[in-house]
Amino acid sequence: MKRVTGLGGVFFKCKNPEHLRRWYREHLGIKSDQHGATFQWLDPGRPGTKGHTIWAPFPSKTRYFSPGRGSFMLNYRVKNLKALLAALRKERVRIVGKIEEYEYGKFVWIMDPEGNKVELWEPPRQRPPSKRRKQA
Repeated sequence: MKRVTGLGGVFFKCKNPEHLRRWYREHLGIKSDQHGATFQWLDPGRPGTKGHTIWAPFPSKTRYFSPGRGSFMLNYRVKNLKALLAALRKERVRIVGKIEEYEYGKFVWIMDPEGNKVELWEPPRQRPPSKRRKQA
């Protein structure tokens, strides 16, 4: 079973998220809002299907990374979250909470051996754009 299919997001703590978003916009051209920036790309394994990776600074006192001790959290894209979660349980990986489902996908969190919280995300299924036949 393929576990991780790609990087879904990079989240990190900072003292002043708004200032940092402005700095990255001015100096590196990363346009973001209060939720961060979205980098879109095409999935090479599924022609015509778009994917995206999120970049987001968080306030230094955020509890979103808890119980992790790190100043960052990575989000990994996965294909079958429920099957992966079952395998991780058998491997005695620490799981934080239960699967949460939203219109933009399913999420669950685990802890790595150094105390970093890791977010696993199964994006919703996307269908490539339909190809219409040209009408004569």
